[in-house]
Amino acid sequence: MAPTSDNLLNVALLHLAPRAGDLAFNKSLIEDAIVKAAARGADWVITPELSVCGYTFEPSIGTDWISVQPDPWMTRIRKLAAQLGVVVFLSVPERDADSNLLYNAAFVIDHEGTICGKHRKINALRVGSEAWSTPGTEVTPIAVGGLSVGVMICADAYSPSVAKKLHSKGAQLLVSPAAWPPGEHGPNGEWERSTADTGLPLFVCNRTGQDAILDFSHGESVLAYGGSRLISAASETSAVLLFSWNLAASRSEKDAFHKIELE
Repeated sequence: MAPTSDNLLNVALLHLAPRAGDLAFNKSLIEDAIVKAAARGADWVITPELSVCGYTFEPSIGTDWISVQPDPWMTRIRKLAAQLGVVVFLSVPERDADSNLLYNAAFVIDHEGTICGKHRKINALRVGSEAWSTPGTEVTPIAVGGLSVGVMICADAYSPSVAKKLHSKGAQLLVSPAAWPPGEHGPNGEWERSTADTGLPLFVCNRTGQDAILDFSHGESVLAYGGSRLISAASETSAVLLFSWNLAASRSEKDAFHKIELE
């Protein structure tokens, strides 16, 4: 959906607790959250990184299930987006049709159910929980609803060059699906720096819950702008976090997320 006539963009961050390797549970959780977000007036709905499978899924279910996209479930989400009239930023693994390589990706589906574009994670770890994935190479904004949107998946914000390149190519907003828990290697100013470097707002949809290895239960989803966090929130259970961004005035209409509990 395009922004409303008063230049308000209503955004829903799906601050979810996916279960590692439980595809059926996670798909149901995402669909329910999209429906609830749309019912509360969301124009854009953003999922966290690897929301369909959980971050540390590979030891339990492997990678053979990862499909060339759009697979049947993404087609279902496309139909749901069209039915509800929302834009969905859907973070899923992807198999490349030509090379058979696997990528940690985020797809942008518009309010008519059309895939506008995708971003493959640039800073994919080559060891541990992301060893299955190949780093992406393209840094290009995606046109959706009359806006040019730069997508950064989680640690893509770690490298200043990614946000700067998106800005140089005309991005007007930054969106980051994330799975970034606090702690020794947690976020440490990267989101704020991305907004200071570019002058753009950044919508970070982080996850929550206990994964197979990592504890995300205190992870925060964030609205950042001008080098600062304007709003941040954590939830130990799945929730939808809603806010309105004024495109004309470059400000949030409220100083806190509106929270909808899912569990």
